[in-house]
Parts: sequence; C-alpha cells; structure tokens
Amino acid sequence: MVDFLIIGLGLAGISFCEQLQSQGKSLKVISDGSQQSSMVAGGLYNPVILKRFTLAWQAKEQINMAMPFYENLENKLGTKLDYKVPVFRRFTTIEEQNKWFEACDKPGLDYFLLPKVIQNTNDNLDAAYGFGEVRFTGRIDTKELLRQYKKYLISKDLFIYDALHYDELKLFEDYVSYKKLKARHVIFAEGFGLKQNPFFNYLPLNGTKGELLTIKAPKLKEKSVIKSSVFIIPLGDDLYRIGATYKWKDKTNKPTEASKTELLDKLQTLLKCEYQVVEHVAGVRPTVTDRRPLVGRHPEHYNLYVLNGFGSRGVLIAPYASKQLLDYILHNSPLDEEMDIVRFTKKHYLS
Repeated sequence: MVDFLIIGLGLAGISFCEQLQSQGKSLKVISDGSQQSSMVAGGLYNPVILKRFTLAWQAKEQINMAMPFYENLENKLGTKLDYKVPVFRRFTTIEEQNKWFEACDKPGLDYFLLPKVIQNTNDNLDAAYGFGEVRFTGRIDTKELLRQYKKYLISKDLFIYDALHYDELKLFEDYVSYKKLKARHVIFAEGFGLKQNPFFNYLPLNGTKGELLTIKAPKLKEKSVIKSSVFIIPLGDDLYRIGATYKWKDKTNKPTEASKTELLDKLQTLLKCEYQVVEHVAGVRPTVTDRRPLVGRHPEHYNLYVLNGFGSRGVLIAPYASKQLLDYILHNSPLDEEMDIVRFTKKHYLS
C-alpha cells in the first residue's frame, strides 16, 4: 500500500509529488498525458495582472515559495528550468503611463513595479510610449519540466501510463484500491480532465482554451518578455513564444486557424521585423468561475482530494496550493478559504 495515489502529472501533480517526497511519503502517479495545459503553457510567472495593474491573488506568498521550489527541482533533475527575465509592459498612451505610476504607489504593487518609464531601444518593436518593468518575473520551461519529471518517476518505478477508469476505483474506510494498487489517499490533479471525474465533476470548472505560437525572428534580438495585446517570450535561438488566446466555448486541444490569425493580427501591431511561425499549440486551462483554485477533500469520501483550477497561473499557484493541501491532510491545517472546495458544497453538491 502507498500513502498517496496521484492522478495527473501536470504542474499540480508534480508539485504535490515534491511535497510528498519532502515529507517521506510513498506515492504512485497515474497519467495518460491527455491534458495538454501544462505541456503547452507559456510558463511565464508574473505576480501582476498587467491588464488592470493589480496584484495577482496571494502573489508575494506564492512567488516566495515558488522560487526555491523550482531551484530545488533544477538540482534534482539536473536540468535548467527557471529563466529569470524581466517583463516589460508596453504603454500605448500617456494615460497608461500615468496609471502605471499610480499603481507603483499602491502597497504590495510597489514591491513589484519599477516607478519609471523605460524607453524602447529595439527598432523592431513599435513602442513609442515605452514600457513599465515588472520585477521578480521569469519563465519556467514547463515542457522540459514535465518531460524530465516523468522520466524521474519512471526511473523510481513510481509512474503508471494509463487512463484512469473511475469504475475500477473501489472505496473503503481507510484506503482506496485501483486494480492491484492500494492507497490511503487519492489526489485528483487532472486539469480539465476533472469534467469526466464522477466524484468531483460537480465543481464549477469551466475550462478556457488557450493557443500559442512559436515564431522564429532572427532580427528581433529581444531578451525581455514584452507584454502588450499579446506577450512575446524569448526562448533563445531567435525563437519567441506568442500568446495567448482565451476561448470559452471550444474545449478541444486542437489548434485553430481563427486563433492563429487573431494572434498574428495582434503581433503585427507590435513587431516591425519579419518572422516565421514554426509551431502552433493549444490546451484547455482549468479555470474556475470565481478565479480561485479547487483544493480540498470530497464532501463524503474522505480519502479523495482535488488539486485543480489553477487557470493560467499554475507555475506560481501549484507549489503554494500543494503545500497547503498536504498540510491539511497530514496535520489538519486549515486551507485558504478562497480555494477550499467547501465553498461550493452547498450550492453545487448538496443542491
């Protein structure tokens, strides 16, 4: 018998595995790789919502936890994952510059925003009004993280490549059995796959499709992340990731021409050099109606838990939410009320 069975190996699943191993708990992971959100993510971590110049939820606590978390993973896996890079928010009017300076004076935001306008020095970018710089930002190579972590789990015989068959999950008072496996606790970290989960599909997980492009632009020579109507993330070797779209109706992982055109039209207002599209990917982000994660214990089945709903901020939220969930299970520490699924029990489960 293992202590924990984890279903899903995205940012949520990996983060929870790491918390378990730091506490000496035994585990197995089951995943079929069907959920693409973590795999195709831009990987950007940024504590500020740049559309509105507001601080993201629990941003400072999350970034303080995430930075050593990814550094430890780099050491453990022997691979580079965390690329520290500033985010430059492009201004399009004097009014936007003024709003930036107002935001710089707000408690909390003043820690992350530099109170000056940075003039554009790149002839291949259209940015006459300059940029505002956000501190403590960067990019996690999520694709490499998932690839290397899966390889690590396989080497330790902790990974099972399989689609979970929910009807084969048998619930007992002190444990759960699945085929030949027995586990004291099951953690569902399935991303948008939660919609098919008969235990937790009552939760209001909407799912938002996102599409990203990778372009090759040899003349651009930009080292910072540029955020405008789209973001431009430098990947090295003259490659840049462009994103992202937000679509609420289409729930497939299939890239579309419409979203590609949308991204390229927006890019055209920003870029003044030639480029070539070399990749186009899509995934469904696990988003929630109230924009908070879904974390906690099932209302009736006390050895089933959910770790989900990180939306587009999984890089920062995953380590924070995973630690809270494990502390809750092992020590009965309270979960942050804003992400505890108890908030939906009355309306969505008991009704």
